[in-house]
Amino acid sequence: MRPWVKLIVSAGCLAALLWWSDAAEVLARLRGADATWIALAVLAVTVATFSMASRWKITAAAFDIRLSYPRALREYYLAQLINTVLPGGVAGDVTRAVRTRGEADLTRAAQSVIAERILGQIAVLSLMFAGFALALLVPGGADWANFGWVVILTLTGCGVAGLILARRDNATGRFAAKVLSLLRRPALVLHGVVSTVCLIFGFYACARAIGVALPFEAWATLIPLVLCAMLIPLSVGGWGWREGAASALFPIIGASSSSGIATGITYGVVVFVAALPAGAILLVQSFSENHSSEGKPDIP
Repeated sequence: MRPWVKLIVSAGCLAALLWWSDAAEVLARLRGADATWIALAVLAVTVATFSMASRWKITAAAFDIRLSYPRALREYYLAQLINTVLPGGVAGDVTRAVRTRGEADLTRAAQSVIAERILGQIAVLSLMFAGFALALLVPGGADWANFGWVVILTLTGCGVAGLILARRDNATGRFAAKVLSLLRRPALVLHGVVSTVCLIFGFYACARAIGVALPFEAWATLIPLVLCAMLIPLSVGGWGWREGAASALFPIIGASSSSGIATGITYGVVVFVAALPAGAILLVQSFSENHSSEGKPDIP
């Protein structure tokens, strides 16, 4: 699919949401956003980036790829910036694999990137499974009704499918088994917890910035669902889908759809700002390469 189609989808979704909702309320909330909460959101997403880079370093080592932490962090920042500004949300990860193929072949580099992303999603989905299970069993919270059971059954099916796949004696099965084995490493479990909590707090802080106090239950239900909507590849950086999911889910916890859209937009800006250090990395890298080339004598 052509990149401009995904750009049109994101822009079209946002335009439709603003037309359907109270656009004046959305803009008012954005104009009155609290800078302190936004700063906390940027900090939380930054800490998540540092944690995810460390997770990738450990994961890459499992595929016999040796990366220093500064190198892993640099490549992760660059990948995040690319994912934020280019359609599809995976171009940065492809770049990350290509740029690290020098430490191994391209296949293993790609597998390390895919495995790290899967580990991150497993952490988020595990929290969401626990959150919806508690929401359905313990009365008094948001009324998820049948939707909660759909989420539980879907996640259970995904888990069973993963276990079945890991038992197959082929390349895909062996890769799935490798990912499951990585789940037994305490360091990777810890990074999964840290990155997930930081990303969720980042979204929560964005909601607080525009004047919405999400209940604690939302940390393990509503927010993970909104973050998962960003994974839909038919967009640019999750724009449109994230705001659409937030506008649909916020009324369940008693907030307006317009506040959900405003929170989604704020979070999108926060993610972009948190990825901006990648620009400085590119400038330093370009300067170093130019400086190195200038110092070399010309060979006729």
